[in-house]
Amino acid sequence: MSDVTEHASAVSISSVRADDPHLLPAAKHPERVEKVIGGLFLLGIASFVGFVVVYFLDAPAWTYGATLGFGLFVMGVGQVAWGKYLMPRGPFVEERHEMASTEIERTAFAAAIVERGGGTIKRRKVLLGLMGGGVGIFSIAAIIPLLRSFGPQPKQTLDKTNWTKGSFLVDNTGRRISAGELAIGSIVTVFPEGFQNSDEGQAVDQTVLIRLSNENFTTEKGRETWGPRGYLAYSKVCTHLGCPVGLYEQQLQLLVCPCHQSQFDVANGCIPVFGPAPRPLPQLPLYIDTDGYLRSQSGYHQAVGPGFWERNGK
Repeated sequence: MSDVTEHASAVSISSVRADDPHLLPAAKHPERVEKVIGGLFLLGIASFVGFVVVYFLDAPAWTYGATLGFGLFVMGVGQVAWGKYLMPRGPFVEERHEMASTEIERTAFAAAIVERGGGTIKRRKVLLGLMGGGVGIFSIAAIIPLLRSFGPQPKQTLDKTNWTKGSFLVDNTGRRISAGELAIGSIVTVFPEGFQNSDEGQAVDQTVLIRLSNENFTTEKGRETWGPRGYLAYSKVCTHLGCPVGLYEQQLQLLVCPCHQSQFDVANGCIPVFGPAPRPLPQLPLYIDTDGYLRSQSGYHQAVGPGFWERNGK
């Protein structure tokens, strides 16, 4: 055994490398190539981090593509360079007949691997770590915009509007609506006073005010006082997908959603009579105060807008 060891130590490591191309990378100076590839991976990681930063800063759109695209580019160049310059040369051909190595050759081969492993293999572990880090940062950079773009959950925003007991009906300029100004068949979009501005109010506050007659009008049982002097108020948010229901067919007394042509019977509680809308538009109870202005008896008694997951489509 000692003779085998002595003979193995006498074998030149460089000669083994020269004889076996499997131990040789394609690069003449692999250490330099490893440093370059490591730098490319670091640039890619920094670029992915930059993408997350500019996204949260709401930077111009071109910076999103620049940071993400540059990161993918340099990571790709690094991986291609790794495969081209640090992998062993080829092609390799295996002889058809078995070529068993002697004990001396196997020992010399093992000694060559141990000798070479002191540097290059450790550095390649670093490259693997950098590449894995780049993939991880890229995954985070891709997931964060996706999750953030969903926006906040609706929670109670679609169950509760800014309409309360005694709210004045105003147009988009903030002017109060009086009981005598609308002719029969007229329609106007109204808001609760103080919330007609888009910065203060919300989309679910939008309400259409229609006058069907000069007499008190009842759309359903239990709503005998909701339509004073023929004024009816319904949510403007379609119960299908939330489009604004702003078209009114006076002769048929139908509110029409322009998006998917859902039609609602105004005289009968705005029940859907055509189209994909699954339920009626909620009605806002009204009254006329002593000064002749239209006001709400309360807020909506139903959730406005389309069904969503937190109320199971109701």
